[in-house]
Amino acid sequence: MSAPDEWTALTAFTPARLALGRAGNGLPTTRVLEFQLAHARAQDAVHAPFDADAVARALAPDAAILLRTQAADRNDYLMNPDRGRTLDEPSAAKLRRGAFDAALVIADGLSATAIHAYGVSLTKLVQASATALVWAPVTIVRNGRVAVGDEIASALGAQMAVVLIGERPGLSAADAIGIYLTWKPVPGVTRDARRNCISNVRPSGLPLDEAAHRLVWLMTQARKLHATGVALKEDAPDLLPLPG
Repeated sequence: MSAPDEWTALTAFTPARLALGRAGNGLPTTRVLEFQLAHARAQDAVHAPFDADAVARALAPDAAILLRTQAADRNDYLMNPDRGRTLDEPSAAKLRRGAFDAALVIADGLSATAIHAYGVSLTKLVQASATALVWAPVTIVRNGRVAVGDEIASALGAQMAVVLIGERPGLSAADAIGIYLTWKPVPGVTRDARRNCISNVRPSGLPLDEAAHRLVWLMTQARKLHATGVALKEDAPDLLPLPG
């Protein structure tokens, strides 16, 4: 029997692929099969159909606006990223300008799996944690990318765009949500320097309540500074666990 890998102890603290072992010049069969399964799950997450109607029903009794981007289908979305950053004409016509503090946008992104699993719960946590804000109607976007939130928030007259989007799957997580916050969103802006991002939101990563806490802190600071992105440092205090 070979000696235990010195990295093995770290596997108790991370799902990263560590201490895989060796079988001759390659990996053990079990590790190869685990890799293939993780890769298949990542592919499934990218190509999974987005059930926007189910997400809207789960948000009831609050109403949600269902939108589409210019991407004709999933393949078009993957091959032509810019088409996922702009709404199609019928969707753009659904938006009515108001006076809102923030607009929350739910988009499938590269993992509808993540949005199906946690999108509704995260949305409710965020809005329940920021009841002092005037929220625009929630919008749900098929084949959406981060920048489509700028167009939506701008059209609704919101000061901030909050985009919950399925993150690009990895080999240890295919169900993570990313949260992007933009102050004074303007259509056509794709520079991430203007946004703040909270990544890897999922029960096994950054817990949903902690993510909501950090987002609301950022939104509060954004309103004070009139800025997000590189002008807004993310140093929210940790969310302390409840007694017991």
